[in-house]
Amino acid sequence: MNAASPRAIPSVDKLLSALDVTAIPRSVVTRSVREHLDELRRTTPLEIPPFDVLVAQLRTKLTALQRSRLQPVINATGILAHTNLGRSPLSPSAATAVYDAARGYSNLEFDLESGERGRRGAYVESALALLCESEDATLVNNGAAALALILRNLVRPARNEVVISRGELVQIGGGFRIPDILETSGARLREIGTTNRTTLDDYRGAIGERTALLLKVHRSNFFMEGFVESPAHAGLAALAREHSLPFVEDLGSGALVDIATLAPVNHEPQPQESIRAGADVVCFSADKLLGGPQAGVIIGRTSLIQGFRRDPLFRALRCDKLIIAALQATVEAYLHSLASRDSKPPGDIPVLAMMQIPVSELEQRADRMLTALASLPSKCEIGTGRSQVGGGVCPRSFIPSVTVRIRPNSISLDDFAARLRRGAPPVIGFISEDSFQLDLRSVPPSQDAELISAIHATLMKEPPEGRDP
Repeated sequence: MNAASPRAIPSVDKLLSALDVTAIPRSVVTRSVREHLDELRRTTPLEIPPFDVLVAQLRTKLTALQRSRLQPVINATGILAHTNLGRSPLSPSAATAVYDAARGYSNLEFDLESGERGRRGAYVESALALLCESEDATLVNNGAAALALILRNLVRPARNEVVISRGELVQIGGGFRIPDILETSGARLREIGTTNRTTLDDYRGAIGERTALLLKVHRSNFFMEGFVESPAHAGLAALAREHSLPFVEDLGSGALVDIATLAPVNHEPQPQESIRAGADVVCFSADKLLGGPQAGVIIGRTSLIQGFRRDPLFRALRCDKLIIAALQATVEAYLHSLASRDSKPPGDIPVLAMMQIPVSELEQRADRMLTALASLPSKCEIGTGRSQVGGGVCPRSFIPSVTVRIRPNSISLDDFAARLRRGAPPVIGFISEDSFQLDLRSVPPSQDAELISAIHATLMKEPPEGRDP
């Protein structure tokens, strides 16, 4: 590689002809090539690699770019509602509803009875209110937006203090913190109690002329035990009514059934429990334990919910037709199950179904998988696993599971994991106890054949570096 003039850099067209990429749009490839050449021109002294080396560099870059596209993966981490992998998968009925809504027109904002404009999401909001035993309900595009909209409407310049326990000033995924969300609404935090103990008297002593509301936030992604205390919901609700203040709770997880009856996990508070205890407004995510699409659900008193809908910001936060379609199918599945004689949780909600799979069934799948992998240059065995719900839910609870443990003969565990991630489909597992592990609780049985094929392809044939995407 020698110092050279910028004129010696190959043209974009020449490089595009050599790359011959078809899997991603040509305009995207062209931009990536131009960016790479611009970076090359900025090097001092300018050194231009041989043409074939430059093409190989670009192929590697474009392959990484292609992998960054949204695509299905096999989740073998054992985390059921994995935040980084899209949280809870949709049920077959919800996926069908999304397809039906996407492929044509719908009555999104059209009243089929009157022939006039209708209200978006009216049916699913009514169904959610019924399911959550609430007066009313509405939807926005995620859980953080739900809390922001609530605070925006309940906080005023003259009454801008939000009373919250210090033990509930949590940080949620992506680095977002509850105090930051509160402050964007113009709220002033009135922190009370200590990290581990907050009493009803702490709330009572903090209420003053500037108090806007009492806020309780579920500590979903961590737990405290030992010398801890927090007041009961009913006591907080009564105190709020005594001072004509709204009592708001952010539950986060959105468990519509008692998951402790499905698996050996801790009880997760349910929205209907908060409503029964007297909460005026409750918000939670739809894509965690509810098993629906990403959305923020707000339930509570009709007078307050109607105020949220009238807020000009509501239009910017509203859900689109695909979200509404998926959530409608998910909520109807819950309502159908409640109407059945046995009142079991809906059977086609994947996150709930995965929690209930017997270990014996996972062991049978692992046995079949080991038979299929027996000829590979590796040592494979069955191990015990500890799955988690994920999504910041039940952080101290583990569900007994089964893992397939693989130790390749000739490549490192890190290399093996990287190759599986870069396969088609990508496989996401984890390294533990000197082996690469696949937890089968988070892998649908329908993906077993794909998983076996991916492992075979990884161990039997080394993928060529820099292959065209």
